[in-house]
Amino acid sequence: MKKINIITLGCSKNIYDSELLIGGLQKNNFEIVNDIVDANCVIVNTCGFLDDARKEGIETILEVEQLKNNGKIQTAVVMGCMSERFGHELRSEISNIDHYFGSNNIAEIIRFLCSETHELYDPDFNRANLTPNHYGYLKISEGCDNNCSFCSIPIMRGLQKSQPIEWNVQEAKRMITNGAKEILLIAQDSTAYGWDLSPRVALSDLLCNLNELENFDWLRLHYAHPAHLNNKIIECFKRLDKLVPYIDMPIQHASDGMLTKMRRGMKLEGIRRKIERLRNIKSDIAIRTSFIVGFPNESDSDFQSLYDFINEIKFDRVGVFTYSEEEGTYGKEKFSDNVSSKIKKERHDEIMKLQLGISLENNKKLLNTNQKVLIDTHTQDGNSIGRTFRDSPEIDNTVTINGRLKIGKFYNTKITEVHPYNLFGVINNA
Repeated sequence: MKKINIITLGCSKNIYDSELLIGGLQKNNFEIVNDIVDANCVIVNTCGFLDDARKEGIETILEVEQLKNNGKIQTAVVMGCMSERFGHELRSEISNIDHYFGSNNIAEIIRFLCSETHELYDPDFNRANLTPNHYGYLKISEGCDNNCSFCSIPIMRGLQKSQPIEWNVQEAKRMITNGAKEILLIAQDSTAYGWDLSPRVALSDLLCNLNELENFDWLRLHYAHPAHLNNKIIECFKRLDKLVPYIDMPIQHASDGMLTKMRRGMKLEGIRRKIERLRNIKSDIAIRTSFIVGFPNESDSDFQSLYDFINEIKFDRVGVFTYSEEEGTYGKEKFSDNVSSKIKKERHDEIMKLQLGISLENNKKLLNTNQKVLIDTHTQDGNSIGRTFRDSPEIDNTVTINGRLKIGKFYNTKITEVHPYNLFGVINNA
C-alpha cells in the first residue's frame, strides 16, 4: 500500500484542494501519513501567486526530488497553481518528479496513482479535514472572471465556476455533522458567486440558505471584491444571525490612479461608501483588507493617499504585499516595474507600522469587555488559544486563556490584557 504525505503550501483554497485529494485517496484505500519519513509517495501542492511563494515551492520540490534521488521515496508528484502555470519550466529544471499536475487536476492525480476514475463531487465523496473539526473552509466557486492587472489567478485557476447552492448546502451539512461550529466561505471572488450559474443566483441567496442550517454558530465571508459588494450582501450582515460581522475585502489601493491601473473596477469614493454602508448596517463589523505597494508608477503622492486612507478608516486587520511582475498579466505587458525594491520595502514597513498602532488602539476598546471566544488549540505550557468573531483562523488576532479548555467550544471571556495582535482573557462565569 502506498503511504502518501501531502505538503500543502499557500492559501486556504490550497488547503481545500488538498482535503479533496486526501478524501479521494482515502476512498481508494491509500494511507495518508503526516510525517514525510513514513511516506513512499510525496505530493506537493504549490502556490504560484507571489515570488516568495514560488521560491518556497521550488525549494520544497527540490527537497522532494532529492528524497527520490536518494531512494527514500518511490513516487513524487507536484500539483497546484505553480505547476499549472510553470509546468513546462519545472519539468525541464526539476526532472525527477513523476508527474506535474495543474490546479484543477485532482481526479487525474487519483487516477494516476491508483488507475481508478473518481468523481470528486458525487454525493458519496468525503472531503478530508486538514483543519480542526470545529472549523473548515467551504470553497463556493473556483476561478475568477476579473482581470486585475497585477493578478495571475485567472491564468492559473481559469474563469469562475460556481458550485450550485444545493451542493454547497450539502457540503456544509457534512462539515456540521463532523463537528464544525464555524464555516468559512472562500473563493477567488466570493461576491461574484453564482453569476455563472443557470439560472443565475447570488451570494446573498447562498448566505440565506446556509444561515438556515442548524447546529453551527459562525458563518464567515472571505475574498469579497468591493466592486461586487452589493446592498443585498451588506443587508445579510444585519438579517442573518449566523453570519458574523466580519468581512475579508481586499481593496489593494486608495489612489484613483493606482486603482485604475490595477483595473479594480472602482474608485476610492465608491469604496469609502461601501465601508460606510457596512458600518452603518453593523457598527461592530471587523473589516480585513489587503493592499499592494510599489505598483508601477506609484508616486509619493499615491502612497500618501494610501497611508492617509488607512489612517482614516482604521481597518481592523491589514495585510500588505509588495508588487512583483507576473508573467501573462496586463500589468506585466503594459507597465514597467519601476519602483525600486528599497522603496517597496520602505512603503510596506511604513504601512505595517501604522497598522500596528491602529490595531493596538482598536484592541484597547476591548479591554475589560466580555467576548465570545472559540477555542482552537492548546499551548505547550497548558494554556488555550482562541478567537473572537473578529478573527479568522491562522491570519488574525488570538485570545490566550489560562488552562486547557475544550477545543471547539465557546467560552464567555473577559479581556484582561491587550497587545496589537493578541489578547489575553479569563473565563467569566457570571
